[in-house]
Amino acid sequence: MTHHASPAGGSPPPAGALSGVPAVRFAGVGRAFGEVRALDGVSFEIEEGQFFALLGPSGSGKTTCLRLIAGFEQPDTGQVLIRGEDMKGVPPYDRDVNTVFQDYALFPHMTVARNVEYGLMIRRVPPPERRRRAEEALALVKLAGLGARKPGQLSGGQRQRVALARALINRPRVLLLDEPLGALDLKLREQMQVELKALQRQVGITFVYVTHDQGEALSMSDRLAVLNHGLVEQIGSPDEIYERPATAFVAGFVGVSNVVEADLARRLTGTPQPFTLRPEKIRLADPASGPGDAREPTAAGVIESTLYLGAATRYTVALDGGGQLLVVRQNAGDPGRPWTAGQRVRLGWARQHQQPLG
Repeated sequence: MTHHASPAGGSPPPAGALSGVPAVRFAGVGRAFGEVRALDGVSFEIEEGQFFALLGPSGSGKTTCLRLIAGFEQPDTGQVLIRGEDMKGVPPYDRDVNTVFQDYALFPHMTVARNVEYGLMIRRVPPPERRRRAEEALALVKLAGLGARKPGQLSGGQRQRVALARALINRPRVLLLDEPLGALDLKLREQMQVELKALQRQVGITFVYVTHDQGEALSMSDRLAVLNHGLVEQIGSPDEIYERPATAFVAGFVGVSNVVEADLARRLTGTPQPFTLRPEKIRLADPASGPGDAREPTAAGVIESTLYLGAATRYTVALDGGGQLLVVRQNAGDPGRPWTAGQRVRLGWARQHQQPLG
């Protein structure tokens, strides 16, 4: 059960957290822009206090979902509910949500403290209360003492934290994050992933996080929805999505996977049931090393190419009789000799790692 603390020193857990009412619910939501159907009958629920990711490629509908929650768009069909209330016709400023954008949208002429206070100033909160809450919000995002600086004097990661503090100071029930780490370099992005996740745990607010980066979605979210062409392909925990992809699209988009079609499946396993198989689940062995476990599927072939990835090496193996499989093998502590293109190999895997497809 998630512990619900309030950001910057605030209020008790929301009623939805106690009653089981979802923080956000989409019920058959459709949204079109001219001929383009951005969302096509989308339904899902986000629990109170959850870190929920909307993952998908460009044009999949994930940002449209976020804009519908924020109130920047209205659905053509279906309902968007926040804590059980239909948001039809409710303007953004009357919704208990705040948004953090990729470009941060900070005011360059204002100090950091003034940027953070801005939402409270609009709501006519008295200056002493504004300053106190701004200091608390900056401390929450590890920027205590930097309130007098201008955004231009801060690093990209610090500006990201200011945008977070500004969103959190209003104590929203739902915080929307639209690819907020996209402008940061890899090292800082990874650091901010850890910090964002820890911050969400600390404040207990529902985070809805839009990203096209599957690594980000897997590492940060409690649950995620994978979208494609306006449809939800799969919803589940990160390990469910990765280990048991429901469709070929999910298998290919979330990580790297071998999608084994019916003809190849029949040759490898004796049954035409298509399946996906993650490359790291496949063992690579010398053909002369013996047959292995007779109950497990095996295949013989020739290494076509190798790709060194640092911690691991990815092999493309052309199978005898046609088709190919990708194999990923960890390099650390591997007692085996390195494999090179042109070598014959035997592949094997546990049948339990085959994930059936439709």
